[in-house]
Amino acid sequence: MLFPEDGITKADLAAYYRAVAPRMLPHLRGRPLMLERRPDGIGGRGIMQKDVPDHFPEWVRRVELPKEGGTVTYVLCEDAATLVFLADQGCVTVHRWLSRADRPDHPDRLVLDLDPPDDDFGRVREAARLLHGLLDEVGLPSLPMTTGSRGLHVVVPLDRRAPFDDVRAFASDLAGVLADRHPDRLTTEARKKARGGRLYLDVQRNGYGQTAVAPYAVRARPGAPVAAPVTWDDLEDPGLGARHRSLADVDLLLKDDPWSPAPRPRSLGAAADRLRRLGLRRPSGR
Repeated sequence: MLFPEDGITKADLAAYYRAVAPRMLPHLRGRPLMLERRPDGIGGRGIMQKDVPDHFPEWVRRVELPKEGGTVTYVLCEDAATLVFLADQGCVTVHRWLSRADRPDHPDRLVLDLDPPDDDFGRVREAARLLHGLLDEVGLPSLPMTTGSRGLHVVVPLDRRAPFDDVRAFASDLAGVLADRHPDRLTTEARKKARGGRLYLDVQRNGYGQTAVAPYAVRARPGAPVAAPVTWDDLEDPGLGARHRSLADVDLLLKDDPWSPAPRPRSLGAAADRLRRLGLRRPSGR
């Protein structure tokens, strides 16, 4: 029993991941994963696991990547069997790298996490619209996803030309510009005490070895909410919340693909040039 309050078992979790595998796997293939395991249920001690355990079968694919002072061997989820096996290991939530294993230093995703100071998702929707507008100004397509927790991720597909340092610097510039435009509502201040009740534009996931929750992943929270891709039009719905979809909504999750057709990955260099041409400069932080 993984979700005692909801009567959701490990078998239910495995069945969910088997059902969503065709939609979820394209977001996982080729990416190193961090596994959030809850073998004793969501009320028990969680394990954030990077290294592949020795008992994992040989058919589960792996990749060994460098870290400071050594290496880490990560799981690669290439098929539905692996996804179901991970559920059997008590992995409730899959967190993915923003780059692929063949070019781990060059991400093909940029993620901005809209982290509200409370559970008011209306503030998240407002910040998302402002960010969407700025991304349009610099010529970058973007995809929104409710996190199943409190906030929203805005995902930007990249062409893998820029290394992580450049991507993170650009994300910081972008967030700083947005906070500078709306200093009463938004902030880039990492310290909670300094945010003053404003929504935090978090760019910290844009780094080598950092992860973000994968689309369609179940979260270890009561009700088994899901990180659910949505459209920008969906965000106009005042009833939309960070946990608007759950494991029980598998049919609704699979009815339509909000991220199809997928936008063409873009060059970060071109967007940075547009940002400069707009006369916007990187602020010191808000």
